[in-house]
Amino acid sequence: DAGSKIGSSSSHTQLTTMQSVIVALALTGAAAFVAPQHPATGKALRAAAIEEEPEAPKYPTVNGWTADESKFMAGLPGALPPMGNFDPAGFTEGKSVAELKMLREAEVTHGRVSMLASLGFLVQESFHPLFRLGDKDIGPAIRHLDEVRAEVPIFFEILVLGIGFAEISRSLAGWTAPAGSNPADGPLANLPDDTPFRRLEDKYYPGDIGFDPAGLKPSDPKEFAEMATKELQNGRLAMIAVAGFFLQELVNGKGIIENFSA
Repeated sequence: DAGSKIGSSSSHTQLTTMQSVIVALALTGAAAFVAPQHPATGKALRAAAIEEEPEAPKYPTVNGWTADESKFMAGLPGALPPMGNFDPAGFTEGKSVAELKMLREAEVTHGRVSMLASLGFLVQESFHPLFRLGDKDIGPAIRHLDEVRAEVPIFFEILVLGIGFAEISRSLAGWTAPAGSNPADGPLANLPDDTPFRRLEDKYYPGDIGFDPAGLKPSDPKEFAEMATKELQNGRLAMIAVAGFFLQELVNGKGIIENFSA
């Protein structure tokens, strides 16, 4: 009996050993079909993933416009045939996108003021909606502010404050704050080298100060570009017209309406 027990125990041990060897061989064979992950391969995969990520655009898209340095005025609307890209004095040559935006901001602002001024010339030479002057003739429009100053002295101060408020609101809407967080760095520390004295925000569209009480601003980029072009063309015409009004009244001392009827 003892011998049979020893033989049975030996057979059981051999069977267990064989099972262990089979399991080890099976695991080794399965591992042979798995590609080893080397550190260099992992780095290459991570680098490829980074390269496939799209680069962030250099300039943001605002009102459907994305600045393009290869185009005239960086692609801003405003050019129409037959003049096209009209810049005989070369004001736009060699300018950065930030500088071109400031030129357009100035053009739009002066155009708006001139449109109001041209209308004001024609209105105030016919009647004076703000002042009761009766039948008093105060001459051409270029001298009307002198009369207003004499009749209502405080109006000039109110006018200056109104202009100052409008300019401050415009600067807060689109202009970069010149001073940095540290006053010791100087009053212009927040401005880059290409625009050391003034700069518009990258996400600000020239002239779009957010004032649209009538809701006329289109949401479609093409319609917005068309409206912006119309505003620019009318503003350019108004600037020329107002300059002509000034010169005409300085030459003969007569109002524009009077010159038309002469």
